[in-house]
Amino acid sequence: MDRQVEVALWSGRFEEAPDAFAHRFGASLETDKAMAMQDIAGSIAHAHMLAAQGVISDEDASAIVDGLGAIRGEIEAGEFAWDSADEDVHMAIERVLTERIGAPGARLHTGRSRNDQVATDIRLLAKDLCGQLMEANVSLRQALLDAAEANQNVILPGYTHLQHAQPVSLAHHLLAYYWMLTRDFTRMKFARMAADASPLGAAALAGTTYPIDRQKTTDELGFSSAMPNSLDAVSDRDYLLDLEYACSVCAMHLSRLCEEIVLWSSTEFGFITLSDAWSTGSSIMPQKKNPDFAELVRGKTGRVVGSLVGLIVTMKGLPLAYNKDLQECKEGAIDAAVTVADCLRVAEGMISTWHVNAEAMLAASGTGFTAATDVADYLAKKGMPFREAHEVVGKLVLECEKRGIGLEDLSLEDFEAASALFGPDIVGTLDPAAIAAARNSFGGTGTQAVMEQIELARRTLESDQSQIR
Repeated sequence: MDRQVEVALWSGRFEEAPDAFAHRFGASLETDKAMAMQDIAGSIAHAHMLAAQGVISDEDASAIVDGLGAIRGEIEAGEFAWDSADEDVHMAIERVLTERIGAPGARLHTGRSRNDQVATDIRLLAKDLCGQLMEANVSLRQALLDAAEANQNVILPGYTHLQHAQPVSLAHHLLAYYWMLTRDFTRMKFARMAADASPLGAAALAGTTYPIDRQKTTDELGFSSAMPNSLDAVSDRDYLLDLEYACSVCAMHLSRLCEEIVLWSSTEFGFITLSDAWSTGSSIMPQKKNPDFAELVRGKTGRVVGSLVGLIVTMKGLPLAYNKDLQECKEGAIDAAVTVADCLRVAEGMISTWHVNAEAMLAASGTGFTAATDVADYLAKKGMPFREAHEVVGKLVLECEKRGIGLEDLSLEDFEAASALFGPDIVGTLDPAAIAAARNSFGGTGTQAVMEQIELARRTLESDQSQIR
C-alpha cells in the first residue's frame, strides 16, 4: 500500500486507507502541477496574513515563507521530488514543507480549506493564462497588420459562397481577421477580469472563526477584490467558462484563417507560398509541400470547443457548494488556453514568413465576372433603376457564359446593344484594381478607406498592448 495514502492529511477520521486504484482515480497531481507557483504564492500570502493577525507567530510565518521559497526554487529548477502518492499539488507542497520545517508547516492551513485554496490557485492561473493569450493575440495582430500594410495594392477576388464576388485588396481581407482577433482580445480581457476576485478566506464553504484579513491576502495576490459570498467563492467556475469561451471563439477564427491558408497555398489557387519553416513534406511524394500547421490549427479547434462543452455539462447539475466534480474544471481550461496560445503563434509564424503571389491573385480577381456589380452600378449612376441594371448585366453575364468569355472580352458594341447608356468609359469599369480602389465608404476596400482602417487598427493595437499587464 502506498505510504502517502496511509498518512493522507485528512486521514484522522478514517480507519482504512483508500484503495490504491481509488486514490489514483481521485488524484489530480499531474494536472495541478501547472499551478504550483500559484499555490505557493497563495500560501505565502496566507502565512503573512495569519502572522499579521496574530493567528500564528512571526517566527512560524518566516519559517513557512522561507520553506515555500526553497520549494519554489526547486520546482523552477526541475529538482523538486514529486510523489505520485500525493493527491494534488496542494498536499504535495504542504507535506514536503511540514517534513522540512515541522510544526510551523502544520500551522499553515489554519483558517483555510483546500476548497478556497484550490479556487484561489485556479483564479491566479486563469489570470496568467489570459495574459499569455492576450500577448499571443497582439503578436498575431501585429503580423496581420504588417502584412496588410505591405499588401495594400495587391488585389484578389473577394468571395461569397466560395464563388468569385468582387475584387478586394489583400490588406482589406487580412484586416478582417485582425478585427476578429481584436474582439477575441476583448473576450480574453474580460475573462481575466472575471477571474480577478479572491476566494481566499472563504474556507470550506462558510468562512472561518479566525480573525483573518481577506483584504490583505487580496492585495498581496494582486486581486482587485474579495468575493463577497463564501459559498459562491468556493464553487464558482464561471471565469473558466469565460476563458474557454474566449478560447473557443478565437480558435474558430483561427480555423477560418487557416482554412484560407490551406486553400490559398494549393495548386488550384496559388495565391501564397508558405515558408519551408512552416510546411512539411511527404514520406512518399517528393514534390509535396503541405500546409500541415494550418491544418493542425484547424483541427485543434475541436478539442478547444470540446473543453468548453465539457465544463458546461460538468457544472450544470452541481448544488452548492464544493463538489469533487469541480476537479474536472482544470485540465480542459489549461489545455484550451495553452492550445490556443500555441495556435496564435503558429498563425503568426506562417503569415510573417509567407510569400504573396500578387500576380496570381490579380489574375484570379479578373475572372468569374467580379466586375458585374460595378457594371450595374455604372448604369444606375446614369439613371437606370438598379434592379433594371441588375437584369441587364445578368443577361450580359449569361451571354458571356454561352460564348465562353468574360465581361472584359465584350466589345463596346456588345455593351451598347445591351443598353444605350453604355459608353466608351465602360472599359475602365472592368479593371479589378480600379474596382477595389473605388470603394471608399467607411470599412470598404478602397485605397483611402483601407489606409484609414490601418491607422485605426494601429491605434487599437497600441491600446490593447498597454492592457496586457
